[in-house]
Amino acid sequence: MDMLTAHHLSKKYGTFTVVNDVSLAVANGEIVSIIGPSGAGKSTLLHLIGALDKPDSGSVLIEGTDILQLPSRKQARFRNSHIGFVFQFHHLLPEFSAIENVSVPLWIKGLGKKEALEKASEMLNVVGLGNRLQNKPSELSGGEQQRVAIARALVPRPSIIMADEPTGNLDSANATALHNLFLQLRDQLGQTFIMITHNDTLAKMTDRTFTMQDGKIVDEQVNNRK
Repeated sequence: MDMLTAHHLSKKYGTFTVVNDVSLAVANGEIVSIIGPSGAGKSTLLHLIGALDKPDSGSVLIEGTDILQLPSRKQARFRNSHIGFVFQFHHLLPEFSAIENVSVPLWIKGLGKKEALEKASEMLNVVGLGNRLQNKPSELSGGEQQRVAIARALVPRPSIIMADEPTGNLDSANATALHNLFLQLRDQLGQTFIMITHNDTLAKMTDRTFTMQDGKIVDEQVNNRK
């Protein structure tokens, strides 16, 4: 079974069609990238398949569950437990340390403070920040802050991570390191990723690349990462 399957998704804003009859499937443990010019519909598509927005038509199945058919409260619960999000801007809480920022999703789920901090510490170790647990965002580099955001998305152990331009604010060295981290997490945790990027070189590091233009997927490329 595919991790995610989207069928015939379409979305209009007014008379403008942003996503136009898009279908795609992502296998369990796969990393795929979505590229294309600004305004192609990439972020809107990610919001639709992540249940952050509702399409005008189409369906999205994650691990066989049609998430768009769930009542709003169940859909929110499903999204919070099955989907992790990483954005270009990390949205870390400035007054919290790295370990506290990563603990937030677990606290929201009702996990006890001690257990949440232990799980957050483990995940920060996984992303290479085991020595920065008590540092606040202002004390971390841009690349380190984004790793904290990735750890925060990963700590509830979601089925899939959706990343919207996660390297957009990073220099080329940090961007490459972050993409390598995604590959490591896929190999180490079996994590599935869907990533939007403007960087063709980094897109080629993923398993497959979808190219969007004018709201449609116009090309699909299998990448040879060896």
